[in-house]
Amino acid sequence: MTDTPNIVLHVGCGPRRRLHPAFQGAGWREIRLDIDARVEPDVVASMVDMRAAVADGGVDAIWSSHNIEHLFAHEAQQALAEFRRVLRPDGFVLITCPDVVAIAQLIVDGKFDQPVYSSPAGPISPADMLWGHQSAIAAGNAFMAHRMGFSRESLGYALANAGFAEAWCCRGDGYDLWAVGFMRGADRALIHRQLAAAGLHYSEPRKAVA
Repeated sequence: MTDTPNIVLHVGCGPRRRLHPAFQGAGWREIRLDIDARVEPDVVASMVDMRAAVADGGVDAIWSSHNIEHLFAHEAQQALAEFRRVLRPDGFVLITCPDVVAIAQLIVDGKFDQPVYSSPAGPISPADMLWGHQSAIAAGNAFMAHRMGFSRESLGYALANAGFAEAWCCRGDGYDLWAVGFMRGADRALIHRQLAAAGLHYSEPRKAVA
C-alpha cells in the first residue's frame, strides 16, 4: 500500500490552470506539458513526440483540453499513440475538443462569423472554433491555429486505432466533445464513477473497441 499520488500529465496546459476536477483531489499530482515555454510548463515538448521528456508507462492519466485540434490529422493520430505510450497499463486519457458536427450546424444556421459565446480570450464564433481564435493567431501564436477536427464517431475510432483497448465519446453541453480512452488494464467502472463524480456523464456514449 502506498500514499504516492497518481500522476496526471496535463498536455497543452497553457498559462491558466485548467485541470479537470477529476484530477484536482489529493490523490493526483499534475505534470504540466506545453510546446510554449512562455507559459512555464514543467516540461516543454510537443505532444506529437514526447519521447525525450516522458518515459514509456510513466503516467497514470492524461488530461488533454482543446489542443489536439491544433494538429494536422496525421499528427493527431501520432499524438494519440504517444498518449498510449506514456500511460501505465491501467491508465486512461481524458480528452475534450471542438465538435465539428455541432459547429457545422451553427454554420448551416447562418452563424458562421457571429459570436456564439464568450471566453477569457474574447467572443468566439464558429469560424474561431473551426480554425482557431483569430486574435490569438494574429498576435503571433501560429500554433493556436486549428488544423483538423473530430466528430464523436471519428474521435472514438481514432483512439481505438491508436491502440487504446476501449474508448467512450459523447457530446458536451456546448460545442465540445469528450472522450475517455482506456488502457487494457484500466478499471473502467471505477474511472467512470470518478468522472461522474466530477460532473462528466457519458449518457450518449460512442463505444469503439480496438
